[in-house]
Amino acid sequence: MSKIPKSSSPVKKKIFVLDTSVILYDHNAFNNFQEHDVAIPIQVLEELDNMKNGNETRNAEARSFIRLMDQASGDKIMNHWIAIKGGKGGRFKVVMDHHVGKIDAERVFGGSKFDHRILNAALALRQEFPDKKVILVSKDICLRLKAKSLALNAEDYETGKIKNVEELYTGKTTITRFPDDLFAQLKSAGTAEGKDLDLPAIGGNHFYILKNKRKTLLTYYQTSKKQLFVIPSRKVFNISSRNEEQALAMHALLDPEVKLVTLQGKAGTGKTLIAMACALEQRKDYRQIYVTRPIIPLSNKDIGFLPGDAKSKIDPYMAPIWDSLRFIKEQYADDAKMQARIDEFVTTEKIVITPLAYIRGRTLTKIFFIVDEAQNLTPHEIKTIISRAGEDTKIVFTGDIYQIDAPYLDAESNGLSYLIESAKEHPLYAHIALDKGERSELANLANDLL
Repeated sequence: MSKIPKSSSPVKKKIFVLDTSVILYDHNAFNNFQEHDVAIPIQVLEELDNMKNGNETRNAEARSFIRLMDQASGDKIMNHWIAIKGGKGGRFKVVMDHHVGKIDAERVFGGSKFDHRILNAALALRQEFPDKKVILVSKDICLRLKAKSLALNAEDYETGKIKNVEELYTGKTTITRFPDDLFAQLKSAGTAEGKDLDLPAIGGNHFYILKNKRKTLLTYYQTSKKQLFVIPSRKVFNISSRNEEQALAMHALLDPEVKLVTLQGKAGTGKTLIAMACALEQRKDYRQIYVTRPIIPLSNKDIGFLPGDAKSKIDPYMAPIWDSLRFIKEQYADDAKMQARIDEFVTTEKIVITPLAYIRGRTLTKIFFIVDEAQNLTPHEIKTIISRAGEDTKIVFTGDIYQIDAPYLDAESNGLSYLIESAKEHPLYAHIALDKGERSELANLANDLL
């Protein structure tokens, strides 16, 4: 059967209308639509102007986009189409909401929100350019639903999203029938050449759980040496692993050749506790230990509305990290000297527990840096954090991609998923997914059944 020839007709151009949520997710978004045109409703600029001040990532994204628009427009008038420099034929412009059609979003939904004027801007473009497909792009699910209810095309911003998140890289492979002779040889020698073993090729640092009848061997393939190493059982800062996954995580956290680690798993699997214990175990190798997490304010309000001083405002958000440090301290119930030593780590700032925004902009040199709840970060935020790493720094991201508090992120679009998928073959990186909860049987019941 002859092949159907490819069409030589040019691709029909579309007009993508960007919502503010897209800009705050990726300030470079308007460069990612290939040959298609991009429209920025003027209300988006007003919302960005209201967000440009502050230390949060969304403030930095707003400022970056404003500068980008200024550079891209030059001395041109922005209510006319302007070619996107370095693009593939796409153009951009700022549009008003001068809608005169049969459908008026402000009349349907009310005139008190910028979102409804943004909808009207998209509707006006559709009326002005009937030969082009106009698509509203937003990270706000509700806004997309409103658009669709007005017969307006609406899509999520796809750049940075991970498809088939159910098949996300786990960092480990279980082999249930490993040959007797190789099992005995590996257990005795403690290491083996990767080429001598019939293991599934992965492409990066990877953990293998080898099972031979009732025996189990935890191993780690190091891609730089092309060798498989047996992982010894160990205790770090008086914390022992309670299952195989935790033992694998400890190995990655303690390996000096691994500079970037991700731990992904549901609540109660021990991610933060193990990371903190391993950091304290290696405290002499690092200038400081930073333990941080992004603050997701209630009802999207800034923490400034909370009463009290700065410490009083942030303490509720950092409580889980303090709980982990307290648990480590309790392991030395009979050692008053070590308990006092742990308290000293905090008072002398050997270990610093603080919100992510409070250390933004710092150069991370010789730091063991733990970012908890990393699923609430965007891919761009993850990139920004890693790019600040100086010499001899190790960065650890922990989180659960199915427990997201940020309003415009999900399991596919959050920064933790993006990092796991993007870095899985890099020789400086290791990852482990923790599935077994160790908090309590009652907590496991909630995770598994409810």
